[in-house]
Amino acid sequence: METVIEIKNLSKVYKNGRGITDINLDIHKGDIFGFLGPNGAGKTTAMKIMTGLVKPDSGDVKILGHSILDDFEKAMGKVGCIIETAESYPYLTAFENLKQFSRFYKDVNDKRIEEVLELTGLLEYKNEKPRKFSLGMKQRLGISAAILSRPEVVILDEPLNGLDVEGMIDIRNIIKDLAEKEKTTFFISSHLIHDVELTCTHVGLLYNGKMLNVDTTKNILNNYVSLENYFISEVERNGRI
Repeated sequence: METVIEIKNLSKVYKNGRGITDINLDIHKGDIFGFLGPNGAGKTTAMKIMTGLVKPDSGDVKILGHSILDDFEKAMGKVGCIIETAESYPYLTAFENLKQFSRFYKDVNDKRIEEVLELTGLLEYKNEKPRKFSLGMKQRLGISAAILSRPEVVILDEPLNGLDVEGMIDIRNIIKDLAEKEKTTFFISSHLIHDVELTCTHVGLLYNGKMLNVDTTKNILNNYVSLENYFISEVERNGRI
């Protein structure tokens, strides 16, 4: 299996003592990896490092063989992402927002923009401005921007935030479809255990800044009633609660 994301000995500790310590992960092509942990576990810190927004204290991340520290442009060249919140230009329409983003990529034309808007359920709102959008619609627009360039790797921080049940199902199906048909690799953080269980092929548990375990969702559910049971068991086994 081709390794797409390599995280080696990654650490970042803030003055308040929070952060991440010695994280090691290998994510393979076509995986939907779920980075699971409670709020404050360090998920966003790790993802900020992965996307060059924060410098680590030690360790490195390689994406498609390129170090984010030594070769950032190549590392991020085929990556789409949302970190923390899905940002947009509030006074441009949904279509105009994606048109603006398309300027950063080759081979993204108006047809591709409409295709992505249709995929995320926003095509009928393409001429509306996101300042009038609900949180869920803003999240859909952010995901549209993240997949616009047909990236090989998509990094999503809490992608189902603000979505109703129908929206969650739609986005889950988009993620699964892209992973299966285009072998897009997804790295998704969430504190929503049920959504990770339904979406991800692999799960890594992060607690108090440390990785407790990494396994396939299939293997976990062969041994536990649910991902929630697995999470509680791993946390208790590691003496965290």
